[in-house]
Amino acid sequence: MTSRRLLLAAAAIAPFTRSALAQAPAQAPAMPTPGKRAWASEVPNLRIGVLGGETESERLGRYEGYRKLFEDTFQVPTRLYFASDYGGVAQAFGAKQLEIANMSPAIYAATWMDTNGGVEPILVTRERDGSTSYIAVMYTRADSGITSLEQMKGHSIAWADPNSASGYLIPRAELRAAGIDPEPGKFFSRTGFAGGHDQGLVAVLQKQYDAGVTWASGQGEESQGYTRGVLRAAVEKGMLDMKDLRIIWKSRPIQNGPIVVRKDLPDAFKKDMVDFHLALPAAYPEIHKAVERGSAVGWAPTRHEDYAVFVDMRKAEAAQRRRRD
Repeated sequence: MTSRRLLLAAAAIAPFTRSALAQAPAQAPAMPTPGKRAWASEVPNLRIGVLGGETESERLGRYEGYRKLFEDTFQVPTRLYFASDYGGVAQAFGAKQLEIANMSPAIYAATWMDTNGGVEPILVTRERDGSTSYIAVMYTRADSGITSLEQMKGHSIAWADPNSASGYLIPRAELRAAGIDPEPGKFFSRTGFAGGHDQGLVAVLQKQYDAGVTWASGQGEESQGYTRGVLRAAVEKGMLDMKDLRIIWKSRPIQNGPIVVRKDLPDAFKKDMVDFHLALPAAYPEIHKAVERGSAVGWAPTRHEDYAVFVDMRKAEAAQRRRRD
């Protein structure tokens, strides 16, 4: 039953990656007028969750302008919460220590489950062509001699994070749907968690694992690390030459992760968050570029139903773990 649910979940990914062109506003709203809001009595401090994967200094460099713009616009003290891993943001939401965060689809599903529906997705990243999706990719070193997924049999793979869609849940679901058992010692000789997408890339380049999985926009040139994602960011930092890697597998499209708020917060707060982000790319393009990076052009409205497939996947993975135990 568990395998069947995983197969069905993998097959259900594509319908949830519809184009956001119809959802996106014809004209972005103006940035909210600066000033303290009535909701500030319930939200005296604004706490923004930032997922792990980079060093704290790198995240601070990218997000400080974003934080300050929140503070200047809504005139409430605003701080960034840097999680050491994906699970840290989920735990902080569960303890009501965060008001808003940009999440991966899998960590949103985990947080929604852990909080009994206590979080709400409001916006999803929109790409230049209007789509709201990305892909998972499996990569090896170019000098490994591995040129296909089939040749990974008997080799090791590093998963990025147990709470990552592209770095864990989606590859495992699609491998099972293709008849490949992703458990260690079955198809792969060895599996492990790298501690994040960046760490997984380093582990493969340093020959600690034969392959890794991460996320990419799926658009643009593969030789440049696509237009957005972990590989593109590493190329832009000068940390990676794509000639050193080989992409051997790609997933179906995956719905981009949402911007999430606590469900118990005032509706006026949620509206301000939506308006702020829809206006951000045009009003403050450098801040938007720093936060989103790559080819993303803005956000579009989203809802919980767009991520229901990831809730199903997490439930199926939990059932699989119980079977192993």
